Amino acid sequence: MRPSTFIWYELLTDDVDAAGRFYGEVVGWSAEDSGQSDKQYRQWSIEGAPVGGLMELPPGAGASGMKPMWLGYVHVPDVDASIGEIEAAGGALSMPATDIPGVGRIAMVNDPQGAPFYVMTPKGGGQSVSFAPGQPGHGGWHELHTSDWRGARDFYFGRLGWGESHAMDMGSMGTYLLFNTGADAVGGMMNSSALERPTWLYYFNVDDIDAARLRVEAAGGAVVNGPHEAPTGAWIIQARDPQGAAFALVGPHKA
Repeated sequence: MRPSTFIWYELLTDDVDAAGRFYGEVVGWSAEDSGQSDKQYRQWSIEGAPVGGLMELPPGAGASGMKPMWLGYVHVPDVDASIGEIEAAGGALSMPATDIPGVGRIAMVNDPQGAPFYVMTPKGGGQSVSFAPGQPGHGGWHELHTSDWRGARDFYFGRLGWGESHAMDMGSMGTYLLFNTGADAVGGMMNSSALERPTWLYYFNVDDIDAARLRVEAAGGAVVNGPHEAPTGAWIIQARDPQGAAFALVGPHKA
């Protein structure tokens, strides 16, 4: 099985304009209309390179308890087949498969512990540039906060072909499992109650973690953890944007 990779990041929020300003100031993204005729969808880009999307929460989402959040898209060869495998392994379908003209076929699913993500079969043969470790403005790490990291490992490794890079003993914090989609580690997973429910936390690259922390706070966001040095040697902060969506930043400590 060829490992599935993260190819897109998407923010669902209740204030698109405010979110566009915030991430523009913090990460340096521009948010432009995608040109999709059937819905308002903006595209994040950095220096002309597309890295993700931005859209309003679905109507009625607030009443059902859905809050502003980041979601990742994982490339699969066949969305419908992937849905069947995910459901058979204890996951669930939360948004039926749909075709986006000129873009591809997508569906939103939950893993067995409840963490949501998209599966996507894109059209065309272009290479995604959304994930580019060390490159400012691009995705740099993917972290699963879950209630059962062993169960999550078996699910993602079995369904998406991921592999184990290293399991780190963090003492009272438990195990932090680094995973890969080929050669180098691209993320980690751990049992955690830091977020409200099992979910993915996405890290975006910045060129100076201390300057980025100041930008988060100046733009109305809140830093909830860090800066501190990660086991990889990079420095990180975990934060919430003004609408409450959790995100994280990774970069060097230049001070």
